[in-house]
Amino acid sequence: MAAAEVLRAVSLDRLLECELNAQEALLVMQTLEEALRGAPDTVQAPAVWRRISKWVLHPDMPFAVHKLLFQATYARWDAATLGPPPAWVPTAEGMADTNVARFMASWQGDATWKELRSGRPGADWGLLQRISFSNPEAFWPPVLRRLGVRFHTPPHRVLEQSPDPDGCRWLPGACLNIAECALTGRDPDRPAIVWADEAAPTRLRSMSLGELARRSAHVADALRAAGLHPGDAVAIDMPLTAEAVIAYLGIVLAGCAVVSIADSFVAGEIASRTRIAHTKAIFTQDVILRGGKALPLYARVVEAGVPCAIVLPVRPGDALQVELRPGDMSWAAFLEAVPAPAEARAHVASAEEVTNIIFSSGTTGEPKAIPWSHLTPIRSGADAFFHQDVRQGDVVCWPTNMGWMMGPWLVYAALLNGATIALFHGSPLGRPFGAFIERARVTMLGLVPSIAKAWRASGCMKGLDWSCLRCFSSTGEASAPEDYLWLMARAGYKPVIEYCGGTELGGGYFSGSLLQPQAPSTFSTPTIGHRPVILVQRPDGGQEQSPHGDPAVVTGELALAAPALGISQRLLNKDHAAAYYEGMPAVPGGSCFLRRHGDEVERLPGGYYHALGRCDDTMNLGGIKVSSVELERACIEGVEGVVEAAAVACPTPGGGPEQLHLFLVLRPGVAAAPMAELQRRCQEAISSKLNPLFKVQHVLLRSSLPRTASNKVLRRELRDELLRSRSKL
Repeated sequence: MAAAEVLRAVSLDRLLECELNAQEALLVMQTLEEALRGAPDTVQAPAVWRRISKWVLHPDMPFAVHKLLFQATYARWDAATLGPPPAWVPTAEGMADTNVARFMASWQGDATWKELRSGRPGADWGLLQRISFSNPEAFWPPVLRRLGVRFHTPPHRVLEQSPDPDGCRWLPGACLNIAECALTGRDPDRPAIVWADEAAPTRLRSMSLGELARRSAHVADALRAAGLHPGDAVAIDMPLTAEAVIAYLGIVLAGCAVVSIADSFVAGEIASRTRIAHTKAIFTQDVILRGGKALPLYARVVEAGVPCAIVLPVRPGDALQVELRPGDMSWAAFLEAVPAPAEARAHVASAEEVTNIIFSSGTTGEPKAIPWSHLTPIRSGADAFFHQDVRQGDVVCWPTNMGWMMGPWLVYAALLNGATIALFHGSPLGRPFGAFIERARVTMLGLVPSIAKAWRASGCMKGLDWSCLRCFSSTGEASAPEDYLWLMARAGYKPVIEYCGGTELGGGYFSGSLLQPQAPSTFSTPTIGHRPVILVQRPDGGQEQSPHGDPAVVTGELALAAPALGISQRLLNKDHAAAYYEGMPAVPGGSCFLRRHGDEVERLPGGYYHALGRCDDTMNLGGIKVSSVELERACIEGVEGVVEAAAVACPTPGGGPEQLHLFLVLRPGVAAAPMAELQRRCQEAISSKLNPLFKVQHVLLRSSLPRTASNKVLRRELRDELLRSRSKL
């Protein structure tokens, strides 16, 4: 009855309320009636919505019309039984034209696959996902071949088990260089990178895979000539440009380890990360151009005391805008030290050798140093293949930075799958970025939800043609369902593949699939090769394990079954076993281990999942993970009169990205400044000591902070207080 119900629910009067004039409203009504004419009464709401989204709606129609028709279609949808209503529903033809369907068609599988496979991709996805974890020996070899992972010495097997989860060995005995895998074995003339500047977003420049390989090899040889040896740490602190990609891959080709540093970090954060990693050199830029202003970058590196800086000009080919320290050198001088090689000369190493050191905030204030090996990028490439459907000839864009895991993820996800990396030099928040997406013919666009929220609020993307997109992907923070319905509409209803994971995983543990209906702001499946388990607290204080596949609607702390390809097995500056395994319950049957991850998740009806944020005291602000302790310390040290602080994150009303709220306790006898002034001082302290991208939403004063018997601040109690009173703020 869905089609008839929609026609009864939508009228000219209701369309006129959606910012349409009479002629437009009449045309929508006529098109709706035509699209639904002849639809049998048995057609269910998702099929009706697929017709409406394809034949009735278009991107520049007022979003109120999209929202009205979506709500009318699903007016009688039983979310308590079926889960959230999907805004994108795959067709049989669309499912057949995916990486995963083609993989299923050719994969020989194991005995379970041969026995239970139906031959229908949508029905077989769950089976494939389960086998990818339970039988890695059968699953991973054909995946490695598809990703072009070539070994100088092949592994003895896929997985060597151990009674210690950190003692398990993936691809034991293998020798390779993952940067070499990404750069060779494919058409050298195809474009590897395409980019444009904010000032001229449709003036594209590109670099072939062969040129990228030669220039990366040149960097590797120049590092060797400069006295760097395999295993040495070399940092990158600069925007994500073509030169940053070249430097990254060159460091890995040389056998050195990239130290990932975000270009927004202040000097203290740069210093702590380079110190932890024992950094020998750093690639950086003279300044950063933002909003027409030149912001210092090299100066921050100098203040941080990082040795041996190799400095690039903000505009390639221009003179540097800074005077270099003795011992530092320009990018041009660095490369001129050795002739450009004819081909890449890769350092071949054990698969477990470190290629990248990436940092993730912990709750103690010092960031965790997470080493990526030559194997970690395989997880990135596999996730992109199976979930974001990145394939040969695609163009992949994700506004990010080499300081965060999504920078290296983008490089490997694109190159290992034969796709082109699309880079935009400027802010992704304005129309120039949207024009770049249109001109570059981007097929997969990744983002953090804050970006989509800004686009929707400004209306800056109106009139642009994003029909080239096959899907979006989203990570870094929680999204708001209405914002993501708007985002899907912006490209003619292409799905948003939500992607939740972590630096220590090299990818995600929950995501979506183009073989499944996608509901905004939810996850529809575990990622390939993972088995998530929700730890549910019982009323008696005990704990139950609810693995994926359990239909129960539950909420709890997420744990991941180990071993799984790509997950970390050590930390450079902390006890890995204590951080991830200590105190975790045993798995019934003892077939695997449970690994702590720290996210709280809710399983919804219909098999969907919703992320609720961190169980510990970390948060995501604008897609950047930061600990409450770091934010609190910045306020106490930087704001006169503040003796205690509690940093709490709450989602925006209606769901979506987390916003930062600060509870402050002032020193006795200190007169309270106006709240706006306190907020300004806290913002200045956080911007100068941590990151200018962290925005303070609200400041509240208290006489004391709630604490446990062991004197720990009860931030969750403060968060609950915020949720109760937010409507009054």
